[in-house]
Amino acid sequence: MRDAVPNLTTAHTAPLLRFESLLLARAADIEAWFRKQWLATAPPFYGSVDLRNAGFKLAPVDTNLFPAGFNNLNPAFEALCVQAIQAALGRVLPDACGVLLVPENHTRNQFYLENVAVLRDLLQHAGYKTRIGSLRPELQAAETLRLESGRELVLEPIRRSGDRVGVDDFDPCVVLLNNDLSGGRPPVLENLGQPVTPPLGVGWSSRLKSQHFAIYHEVSAEFGALLGIDPWLVEPLFRNCGQINFKTREGEDCLAGNVELLLEDIAAKYKEYGVREEPFVIVKADAGTYGMGVMTVKSPDQVRNLNRDTRKKMAATKEGKEVTGAIIQEGVYTFERWNEPGAGEDDQGATAEPVVYMIDQYVVGGFYRVHGGRSNQENLNAPGSTFKPLAFAEPCSHPDCTLPPDARPNRFYAYGVVARLALVAAAREIALALAREPVTRRAEAA
Repeated sequence: MRDAVPNLTTAHTAPLLRFESLLLARAADIEAWFRKQWLATAPPFYGSVDLRNAGFKLAPVDTNLFPAGFNNLNPAFEALCVQAIQAALGRVLPDACGVLLVPENHTRNQFYLENVAVLRDLLQHAGYKTRIGSLRPELQAAETLRLESGRELVLEPIRRSGDRVGVDDFDPCVVLLNNDLSGGRPPVLENLGQPVTPPLGVGWSSRLKSQHFAIYHEVSAEFGALLGIDPWLVEPLFRNCGQINFKTREGEDCLAGNVELLLEDIAAKYKEYGVREEPFVIVKADAGTYGMGVMTVKSPDQVRNLNRDTRKKMAATKEGKEVTGAIIQEGVYTFERWNEPGAGEDDQGATAEPVVYMIDQYVVGGFYRVHGGRSNQENLNAPGSTFKPLAFAEPCSHPDCTLPPDARPNRFYAYGVVARLALVAAAREIALALAREPVTRRAEAA
């Protein structure tokens, strides 16, 4: 597994090598900068970041505050996850001893359920009593699910008493959400005396990707000033349209106009850096996850000429939530390709992108999302994708200056740096969300 690392198939590797060399040379300054950020703003309990490596830039394209792929991480790093959970829960509530884990409502997705089982096991190995409380309205008694891995999950209906929630015979200290709240804020979790983390205010019923990337723009500018680099090397440009209806074509002119302007901005950057690739943008729902409501666009005319099927696909996201706003994001090529061990020289492999997982301020692992049916300009978070654990020998936060900048673990260090920039943005995003909450709700998330 250690040799299973995607190839970077692009002629534009020189900018990335310079960037990785700079990270190695300034690693002490970078880590000191991150420590200052966490002193100023506490990190999220956990998060995952989808990255794209174009050779000429390395940037995040999505930041998830309710990560659902712990089953795809390398089990060898369980100890690192356990230590990070202890740090994270110590920050939320130092004397906590019991955790109520609240998952998504769907019970047929075996991959997601395996994620819940792994997360439960990690919490228990960290020394916390853990039960799983379900928000499914039809669940009236404990239900046992047997997973393909051999694990079992016991889902129990959440009970509320006063300002506390729990399950039968279990009064938890902390409520940990692994439910992104696409369907809205559950009334049963409002105004609790227990901390709820991540807080309800950063679920997809409230959160916008455009707000996150606006904050990330500030973070990348600060980081660029620290290293003396163009922030564009670690940032996707973006624009947004706040009112849009793909079915009725309301907001179409706004969307097409912003696509045109963003393509011009990207083309100017490509010219500045001698990049000969064709600029493109990704149009996606401003709120939502699971790779729904996403399309690749190369001209404003594509927006004006969408067929009925594409409009229907773009009109709604998870749980049928209507799309009312869109973010237009710079399309970042991924020039990483995954070749299965033993593949022949003529095998071009499958398109791949790294996904980095963090708990508290620590990088705890990740995986490559791999899709053989998608191009390097398309969203890979789609049916048919597979997951390959990151094959690093040391945590992503420890570079090795004796090795070349593109060798393991140094490329993974670059992944970890950029992912943590997105985590800093997410921390600031959470702080703003909590500041907007009524005073009675602020006890939700320590």
